[in-house]
Amino acid sequence: MNSLDPAHSDPAARPDWGWQPGFAALGPAFFTALQPTPVPTPHWVGTSASAARLLALPPGWLHSDEALQALSGNQLLAGSQPMATVYSGHQFGVWAGQLGDGRAISLGETAQGMEIQLKGAGRTPYSRGGDGRAVLRSSIREFLCSEAMHALGIPTTRALCVTGSPLPVRRETLETAAVVTRLAPSFIRFGHFEHFAARDMQPELRALADYVIDRYYPGCRADATPYAALLQAVSERTAELLAQWQAVGFCHGVMNTDNMSILGLTIDYGPFQFLDTFDPGHICNHSDAQGRYAFNRQPQVAYWNLFCLAQALLPLIEDEEAALAALAVYKSRYALAFLTRMRAKLGLVYRQDDAQHSDSDGALIEQLLGLLAANRVDYTVFWLRLTDAVDSGDFTPVRDLFLDREGWDDWLRGYSARLVQTDGASAVAAMRTSNPRYVLRNHLGELAIRAAQDGDFSVLEQLQQVLERPYEIHPEHTQWSGFAPEWASSIAISCSS
Repeated sequence: MNSLDPAHSDPAARPDWGWQPGFAALGPAFFTALQPTPVPTPHWVGTSASAARLLALPPGWLHSDEALQALSGNQLLAGSQPMATVYSGHQFGVWAGQLGDGRAISLGETAQGMEIQLKGAGRTPYSRGGDGRAVLRSSIREFLCSEAMHALGIPTTRALCVTGSPLPVRRETLETAAVVTRLAPSFIRFGHFEHFAARDMQPELRALADYVIDRYYPGCRADATPYAALLQAVSERTAELLAQWQAVGFCHGVMNTDNMSILGLTIDYGPFQFLDTFDPGHICNHSDAQGRYAFNRQPQVAYWNLFCLAQALLPLIEDEEAALAALAVYKSRYALAFLTRMRAKLGLVYRQDDAQHSDSDGALIEQLLGLLAANRVDYTVFWLRLTDAVDSGDFTPVRDLFLDREGWDDWLRGYSARLVQTDGASAVAAMRTSNPRYVLRNHLGELAIRAAQDGDFSVLEQLQQVLERPYEIHPEHTQWSGFAPEWASSIAISCSS
């Protein structure tokens, strides 16, 4: 491993990482200490100034050669103690046993409370025969989507940067390597708890739960049943997250229990997709032969995963009824959160107490989603046109999206009656901040990937800038807020990365 050379960098410009004990304080049963595996001739692919602010990095450091080498795994950040964590989990509904960070290496937790992780930095003891690498294609997708989701207001891990290397990596075809630097307060997953529960390692299970409570859910400590309170808090955060996914049309693609964040973050961007045509049964992951993770199944899968977490925590909760009660909040919390999100997308901001509208609004939303599915309407374009129509009073461009004009007209009559009860200005304002003009559609990511594979990172940079302000009009990129081109339907995404 290379060491930092003081002759080639200005010490005054280096970050003061202020490393904290963090997850490593739990002890060696939870991780393996190791160093990243260097890559040849790394180069910058993309960086996020927004994510950099989370680490209070000195100006210019992120574009330095020192940063390039360290964030590619070629040298260590001063004071860091790299490690890979062990966890287990259910994959596609089947117990997979021990898993772990197979290509993700944590560098530690900074003074700002952010864990830095290199994804694609080489093999670990948990690679299970894999090469520990990530490829440029998937790394660009994760980088862009992490930052796009943050801009949409959806809880997510962040991506500080992507670096590339000519190192060949074999997937379906021969590709080149890349490393994504990811940030999060914690990367602890449901699978971490499943691991120790499955092995009847109760002291470690308790230590992990206590760590999570004390660090991230301190309010649970005062509860009479703190571990049940933890389960309930995670259930509530997960419900809110899933409501946001469904409202924006986001498909995760591989909701295994080891891909579920204990903090309710979107984590592990693999075969994800934002819907083009609204298809409730859409399967974005070509590896998902049974459609377990289809778009409309995501809320129920999240509940199933929470049930697995509850089983793992049961030795600590020691009361099955308390565990079930903690889980039960998920369904009611999800239903309310989804209704709230969809109301905002429709501009249903009432002038008076709106409790009386809950049932009728739910029926209106269900009717609309049925129409969108039956008419195969583009999900993002529909919401943009509806927002403009409510603002202008001209619904013709929205009607043009539907083959079933009578069905649309019938729905519009009910919707218009509801809009009369709202504050018009507030309705439009809610819609403008709930219906993004730009999401990371598959074909947009593909444009950035193809250019980057040819050594041109300008498309990635432009797309990143647009996605960081998804609710604004970008006159030079209006085509990116329109319909997906015909060739987009041929893009196949899978668990391969």
